[in-house]
Amino acid sequence: MLKWILAASMLVAMPAISHAQDLKKGAKVFKKCKACHAVGPDAKNKIGPSLNGVVGAKAGVHDGYKYSKAMMDSGLTWDAATLDEYLTKPRAKVPGTKMIFAGLRKKADRDNLIAYLSTFAADGTTKEAAAAPTEASTKAAAATPAAAASEEERGS
Repeated sequence: MLKWILAASMLVAMPAISHAQDLKKGAKVFKKCKACHAVGPDAKNKIGPSLNGVVGAKAGVHDGYKYSKAMMDSGLTWDAATLDEYLTKPRAKVPGTKMIFAGLRKKADRDNLIAYLSTFAADGTTKEAAAAPTEASTKAAAATPAAAASEEERGS
């Protein structure tokens, strides 16, 4: 039974390991965006808006940035799927956008960039600390079916 518990814990840990790799790759992809955009606590609007807190935000409403009418009227919310489509070909998704970037052809680059952007809260702080295991999440992990099965085998 111990083998099953170890296997289950490895499956739980694997997404965190690959997520860290995605963030590093996403930071590298973001270098293509840095000429026009910024992230982090000191991020300011440039040619394009700051991208702090962009994942999950409404399009065209970031304070202090003058968006195109097309972006303001788009009605988009920047969830992962919408960002993926937009980052593929921005002008195809939002005709009339001010963004002149041609897009990212590689799906992996878009996924990694979105993962990276999703780590920034609206104030520029990173959300990675919030993803760290807490006592509550550790207890929740212990309540998985594998843990429950091991308790049954012990006669608890």
